[in-house]
Amino acid sequence: MTTQKITIEPVTRIEGHAKVTIHMKDDGTVDHALMHVNEFRGFEKFCEGRLYFEMPSITPRICGICPVSHHLAAAKANDALTGQTPPRPANLLRELMHMGQIIQSHGMHFFELAGPDLLLGFDAAPEIRNVVGLIGANPGLTVKAVMLRKFGQEIIKTLGGRRIHPNFAVPGGVNKSLLASERDTILSGVDDAIGALQIGLQIMKDWAGRNMEDINKFAVFPTGYFGLVTPENGLELYDGDIRLIDQTGQDLERFDGKDYLDIISEHVEPWSYLKFPYYKKLGFPGGVYRVGPLGRLNIAEKIDTPLANEELKIFKALNNGKPVENTLYYHYARLIEALFAAERVRVLCDDKDILSNDILNTRKNYTGHGVGVIEAPRGTLIHDYTADEHGKLLKVNLIVSTGHNNWAMSNAVDSVAKTYVKGPDVQEGMLNRVEAAIRAYDPCLSCSTHAVGQMPIQLDIIGPEGELVKTITRD
Repeated sequence: MTTQKITIEPVTRIEGHAKVTIHMKDDGTVDHALMHVNEFRGFEKFCEGRLYFEMPSITPRICGICPVSHHLAAAKANDALTGQTPPRPANLLRELMHMGQIIQSHGMHFFELAGPDLLLGFDAAPEIRNVVGLIGANPGLTVKAVMLRKFGQEIIKTLGGRRIHPNFAVPGGVNKSLLASERDTILSGVDDAIGALQIGLQIMKDWAGRNMEDINKFAVFPTGYFGLVTPENGLELYDGDIRLIDQTGQDLERFDGKDYLDIISEHVEPWSYLKFPYYKKLGFPGGVYRVGPLGRLNIAEKIDTPLANEELKIFKALNNGKPVENTLYYHYARLIEALFAAERVRVLCDDKDILSNDILNTRKNYTGHGVGVIEAPRGTLIHDYTADEHGKLLKVNLIVSTGHNNWAMSNAVDSVAKTYVKGPDVQEGMLNRVEAAIRAYDPCLSCSTHAVGQMPIQLDIIGPEGELVKTITRD
């Protein structure tokens, strides 16, 4: 019989708002745990009636951490809607901005959001288990982490005029070319970025070596895996076909992103505002899959930059070439992707077309419908727009990266709670592990508004008759 419910609200060190309810049995073990996304996303509806070309400016307001992803996905959807294929230099510049986004987002997550758990310990006091605690524990590393994020943000600012909500991609291309001096400034920071990421990779591998017991019992479960790939099944973050594999690594589908509705559908549960995408042919929950760094490295057979490819070989060996199922290895995969992005910055900046002024195709072949797909830091992002003959949007469908991982996050929460939470004396560190299960996926749950100020947690333990047994607070 369930005798008490523990509520974690809000979940900390993520983007957006969620809570967790842990339902306990009378013997002090966990019956089940649920992750609730308790904010409503209204963008799809209030974008109806807007003009399609406004979307690259409107949709970045969905998130202040990954605005570039929405900006570029919107632009790609507009390219298809208007029939304006961007010139090659424009695609190079868009991808360069995207690499800046990957570096700043992945770097921030590992060192400043997830890092405190790994570097200071899951059971460290909450008041030090944060970036301030990292400064005290290792100021040199913290400075490198801050400079890594700055490097990515400066790439975004150089191209788009500002670090957040850039103004750059337009239907058919981009609105600014890259100057030689700007390219050289970007190139001057690549070695330091690679160095910081290599330090992060060594930290992660050292931590994994000391904590294999936790890695092997912390939300390890099979799913499918989903994301963009190159024609040779290499890691791809900007453009390509979508590859979907099953839990054994076998191909299920390979398709153009515009056909996503033929392949996936969305399930709804009454306890969350976030839908649960799944592979239609296998149904729900048999067809659930994971996206993001772990998903992308599981579907990738190679990486087209040398340092990241060597790390991929080590990653693939973790499960003898089969898909890696360990939730905590999301952090390792995230750093490998960031290393690829830093190497890719150099490749893009060295391309002879990167300084070209041929950055906009103004010739239209208007279709009124377009789908844009990109690999946001957190996973595959899909923008789908339908407009009338005047360019007014009639329908907008957004499947955000975190949505694809909704089932996996919920399952991870339930698994970690059952593994680590024990009553009657529930310790804060136990609950932090449940939060860490969500943080591993680096979810972005926000819509257009963000919380400001303190993020306290209050845990209410409720008895069998509904009475309040105990309250635990964290400021």
